[in-house]
Amino acid sequence: MLRFLILPALLLLSCNPKAQNSSTNENELKIQFSLPKKLKEVSGITLSKDKNTIWLIEDRGNKNAIYGVSSNGDLVAKIPVENAENTDWEDIISDTQGNIYIGDFGNNDNNRQDLAILKTDLKDNKQTVAKVIQTTKFHYQGQTEFPPKKSNLLYDCEAFVEMNGNFYLFTKNRSKGFDGTFLVFQIPNKEGNFEAKLIGTLKLDGGYNDAAITSATINSTKDKIVLLTHKNVHVLTGFTASNFNDAKIEKIPLHHNSQKEAIVFLDDKTLMIADEKAKDEGGNVYTFSL
Repeated sequence: MLRFLILPALLLLSCNPKAQNSSTNENELKIQFSLPKKLKEVSGITLSKDKNTIWLIEDRGNKNAIYGVSSNGDLVAKIPVENAENTDWEDIISDTQGNIYIGDFGNNDNNRQDLAILKTDLKDNKQTVAKVIQTTKFHYQGQTEFPPKKSNLLYDCEAFVEMNGNFYLFTKNRSKGFDGTFLVFQIPNKEGNFEAKLIGTLKLDGGYNDAAITSATINSTKDKIVLLTHKNVHVLTGFTASNFNDAKIEKIPLHHNSQKEAIVFLDDKTLMIADEKAKDEGGNVYTFSL
């Protein structure tokens, strides 16, 4: 059963001259800065190990590059990943050692058979290029048709986390008759070609903008995962390493509707969220307090 959480007020991280004015209501997003104009289709966000650089990627149709942005929103690095193509990069994460991974698993039509997670050698914003040093290829347990029937388009993905040597993927429902169902898959964090093991079938409340998952992040103690949608964040607790079916879900409204595609824990009480640039909205990085 979904529960609602009323959030405390969030103190802004810093007095940022580039930040736009935003509402002071305690349960709303706080704009930190506008993204550089060239980054219009941000699909993932994570932090360097020292948290001094915000790493961003864009999805299909954009460069095979990782962008570094400062806490003020200044573009400080554009680092090509020289031995990889951006087939459809949909999320970027880091592990506890600071390794950076790209989820090349965007699959709008549910027909891709070249899904992969790319581990890079990216360490800091002084690098001129990055390389893929591990490729984890995979296919989904249970998918036998490419694409499946329109009522079973459950194999797109824009969200993953790393936990204790495994990746966890949270799929984006594109089925006709959308009902908020999503699947959770586990894949070992290793070089190779694997069957992604189905370890959870769950459901989010609401329509597509409420419940279609676009990014994920995990806290430092590995007991809380936050899933992002256009209008909400959904906090998962009570899961185990091999079973998500009994996970509890708290739906937290953002009171803001835009194409939000990227989320990361700034600290264990604060989320950082980015949305894509549209004609009259978006193209910002926000913070939100848990």
